[in-house]
Amino acid sequence: MSKPHFRVVAIVLCLAALLTGTQPRQAQSSSPVNDYKAQVVADVAAMAKQSQVMVDMVFSFGELGFQEVETSKYLTGVLKKEGFKIEQGIAGIPTAWIASWGTGKPVIALGSDVDCIPQASQKPGVAYHDPLVEGAPGHGEGHNSGVPLNITAAIAVKRLMERNKIPGTIKVWPGVAEELVAGKAYFVRAGVFKDVDVVLFTHVGNNLNTSWGQSSATGLVSVEYTFKGESAHAAGAPWQGRSALDAVELMDIGWNFRREHLRLQQRSHYVITNGGDQPNVVPRLASVWYYFRELDYDHIKQMREIGDSMAQGAAMMTNTTVTSRVLGSAWPQHFNRPVAEAMYENIKQVGLPQWSDADQTLAKALQKELKGREQGLATNLMPLAGPVTAEGQTRGGSDDIGDVSWNVPTVSLRYPSNIPGLPGHNWTDAIAMATPIAHKGVTAGAKVVAMTVIDLLTKPELVSEAWKYFRDVQTKDTKYQPLIGPDDKPPTYLNQRTMDTYRERMRKFYYDPSKYDTYLEQLGIKYPTTR
Repeated sequence: MSKPHFRVVAIVLCLAALLTGTQPRQAQSSSPVNDYKAQVVADVAAMAKQSQVMVDMVFSFGELGFQEVETSKYLTGVLKKEGFKIEQGIAGIPTAWIASWGTGKPVIALGSDVDCIPQASQKPGVAYHDPLVEGAPGHGEGHNSGVPLNITAAIAVKRLMERNKIPGTIKVWPGVAEELVAGKAYFVRAGVFKDVDVVLFTHVGNNLNTSWGQSSATGLVSVEYTFKGESAHAAGAPWQGRSALDAVELMDIGWNFRREHLRLQQRSHYVITNGGDQPNVVPRLASVWYYFRELDYDHIKQMREIGDSMAQGAAMMTNTTVTSRVLGSAWPQHFNRPVAEAMYENIKQVGLPQWSDADQTLAKALQKELKGREQGLATNLMPLAGPVTAEGQTRGGSDDIGDVSWNVPTVSLRYPSNIPGLPGHNWTDAIAMATPIAHKGVTAGAKVVAMTVIDLLTKPELVSEAWKYFRDVQTKDTKYQPLIGPDDKPPTYLNQRTMDTYRERMRKFYYDPSKYDTYLEQLGIKYPTTR
């Protein structure tokens, strides 16, 4: 490598680190691949402002699953301006879309979720509960950040492909209604990934890391049971009624007793979605919505069958009838080893962001607010994680990226846009998500994604190795069987009433980047605000 060329590469990498606050890494030996990576890293760094605007904008929309109307309109608008072709309404879901650019192989699909959490409205940068709109939804899972990250990476790679006439196709897609686990299984059924070579998924976290093999997450099936009885005057002639609510309560009691005799790895929970109309009318209709979670298809299916039996028993006890419908599902996740190992090499090159004193102050103040360990933000990378055994399973959460991972080689990148020690699905998880913490984490993650796409575009052997692992290891003994039925449809009506209730009150808080540099500035929030 010539000294002038070495200096060019080193300067580009150091410039990228300076612009984004990430810790600089030693310049790599000269090669076209490393030169390409240096270029996309610099381009991602140069787009830090655009990334920040996208993150803040989606945060301000705060839309629940299946109702991501403003979010989808905005993000597809950004991609259209960059020359991507947009296909709307995929898999019969109005807010679902896929954006494509390029031609030929390999086809790399970049995905991340976009929906938010009920009752998680929260002012960003404020280390205590202070909702923007009381009772409204908010990004208490940080899903406002992943697709902006992927868009930034996709634009950087697209520009490099154009300059160097590199063949391949880049796709960007949103995980709609992930909090309902009701999107990606329908994407798979609709053939969204049938021509895709590799999926790179991203999800907000508090470090920069990835994994391969069986993940620590569960799979699940989401089922709503509806009981039908007969109404009557609850005081005047209750003997003439048959209470559907009684059936719901008996099913729930039965399930709660059965928990003692289920595997430790299971998680199950429910909400009563319809408990009747008013106390003096025996409920003719009542419904309860269950999540049945386990580590593999057979155990998930077994839990569903137990639930069905419980429902039939409750119907018999109350002389009612019962029907059920699947609302969504998620297979347990299994991630691709060759691609994860390649991604982790890029993670080591990018490193964690350089956090400011203000960033650390916010993190520690929130951790103190929660009476947790005041550890602040991560300053050391985690090692590449391998498979988790059933005995080592400690997490109960699910993500329907699992369905995708059993149909095409897939990896998931966790990027450091949030604060360690938070409960999840909570207003506290929204506090960092429109602050410099989120912005820096997204830029770091976008660098890793862009570099990994370069690996896939320029190393055909990596794609081949990914499929070899997928066929010979991952799916050798386990074959994908959908947990949704052929007649099940996405429940796109969910959350509509809630968004209709809050949307107009939330609209006045939508971010206006033409007037304000950041969302914090628009809201008049001093960063950080602590007790």
